[in-house]
Amino acid sequence: MKTCLIVDDSSVIRKVARRILEGLDFEILEAEDGAKALAICQNGLPDAVLLDWNMPVMDGYEFLRNLRRMPDGERPKVVFCTTENDVAHIARALHAGANEYIMKPFDREIMTAKFHEVGLI
Repeated sequence: MKTCLIVDDSSVIRKVARRILEGLDFEILEAEDGAKALAICQNGLPDAVLLDWNMPVMDGYEFLRNLRRMPDGERPKVVFCTTENDVAHIARALHAGANEYIMKPFDREIMTAKFHEVGLI
């Protein structure tokens, strides 16, 4: 079973994403900020990361930069999931190593399509 780390400071978003991804046969890990997510990754990299941009302690962009510097840190597929929808944010995320970018609010159809596009399902 593939693993997905959901990184978002909103417990509601984590809960909705968990339900969708468990329905796609993912084992779920959760973190409410980038620093906690990085600690999880240091214990073992997930197959995928669903990542928010704006979080306390460490934002999604900084988490992604740190993840990609880790040994084998290029392996996890990272899908940014955020309200930041301007071209500059999207370009910055993709340049930092994100594989895909989806907007909140999302639904099962959107998430399934994006995870399929990056080869996770």
